[in-house]
Amino acid sequence: MIEIIVPDASVLLKWAFKSADENDKDNAMSFLNAWLDGKVEILLPKLWSYEVGNILMLKTPRTAHNLMEIFLGYHFNELDMTSELCKETLTLMQKHHVTFYDAVYHAAAIQHKGFLLTADEAYCKKIRDPKHVIKLKDWDLG
Repeated sequence: MIEIIVPDASVLLKWAFKSADENDKDNAMSFLNAWLDGKVEILLPKLWSYEVGNILMLKTPRTAHNLMEIFLGYHFNELDMTSELCKETLTLMQKHHVTFYDAVYHAAAIQHKGFLLTADEAYCKKIRDPKHVIKLKDWDLG
C-alpha cells in the first residue's frame, strides 16, 4: 500500500524557491520525486493553494503566476472540508494551541492514516504527540 503524505505549505514552497540557503530543499525535492515516481500519495486540504499563492505573491511577485500554474498543474488529490475533518482540526487546535490553517493538514493526515510532512519547526514544537507528523529534515523514503 502506498503511504499517504500530507505536505503542508512549508514543504510545497520549497519546490518553488531556488535559494541555496533554503533549509531541507534536498529533502523537499526528494519527496516531490517520490510522489512523481508513484512511491507516495499526496493528499491536501483545498486550503493549500491559497496559502501557497499568498506566499508566492509576497516573495516572488514576478513569477508567482507561473509558479502557481506549475503547482495547479500537479492536480493534487484535494480534500473537501467535512464535518469530521473540521472536528479533528478543531480538536488539534484546542489541544496544541495552533491555527486552523496548520491543524487542517495534520487532521487530514490523521483521518487518512497518513503523515503530515512539515518544515514548520514551531508547529512541531507545539505538538506533544507527533505520531502522524514527519519533519521535513527527517524525511527519508528508504
